Amino acid sequence: MLNCNPVSTPMEPGTKLSKNGETERVDASRYRSLIGSLRYLTSTRPDLMLSVGIASRFMEDLRYSHWKALKKILRYVKGTMSLGLCFTKSDNYRLIGYSDSDWCGDVDDRKSTTGYVFFLGNTAFTWLSKKQPIVALSTCEAEYVAASWSVQHAVWLRNLLRKLEIMKAEKVLIRVDNRSAIELAKNSINHERSKHIDFRFHFIREKVKEGSVELEHVGSKEQVTDIFTKPLPATTFQELRKLLGMKEEGEI
Repeated sequence: MLNCNPVSTPMEPGTKLSKNGETERVDASRYRSLIGSLRYLTSTRPDLMLSVGIASRFMEDLRYSHWKALKKILRYVKGTMSLGLCFTKSDNYRLIGYSDSDWCGDVDDRKSTTGYVFFLGNTAFTWLSKKQPIVALSTCEAEYVAASWSVQHAVWLRNLLRKLEIMKAEKVLIRVDNRSAIELAKNSINHERSKHIDFRFHFIREKVKEGSVELEHVGSKEQVTDIFTKPLPATTFQELRKLLGMKEEGEI
């Protein structure tokens, strides 16, 4: 892959990989080794988080279509060798998070993918892209589950930063692009939309009520966590990548 042609995104928009693919099986040993290396790289490269996470789902029954998708990720890495997070001075170091989810994006089990990211200043410093453990019955439910995961991480970060005396006892702001999910988190009354949701996800209501977190609506164009939930067109992907605080070496 050293002489491969670079590409502008790690995964094409609309990519739907499946465990039931009709393409032939291939040897998984090299695939697993590359996945391990790429997962290590996601610790400092949030732009790879989604694509590597999706590719990681197929190590048990590897098909050529999965191998082809992995090679595209490597072609993207080849073209972005000098890309990284740039931490700059900021006037505002409030802990701010973004939470999002697709809906039924996995074609095999119809589970959704959660994405969240947190900022201190202008640059992301912690992020997640992970498939949800349940099948959400609506976009509202998928976003609600994603927000619940985000709040759990926000509470842990808030406690850690307070112990380090980096943060005062202020609310953590979490931005969500689904108004129904925000209202569901603020309303403790169970109804048709929420009575079936596992109680563990209602942790979010307690934290909103006690004032340790605040949910705020954000427009879809400003929802940076889209980069963690679904493959995007090159222009959108690069714009959101920049919002994460990522820059090429020549831009610093």
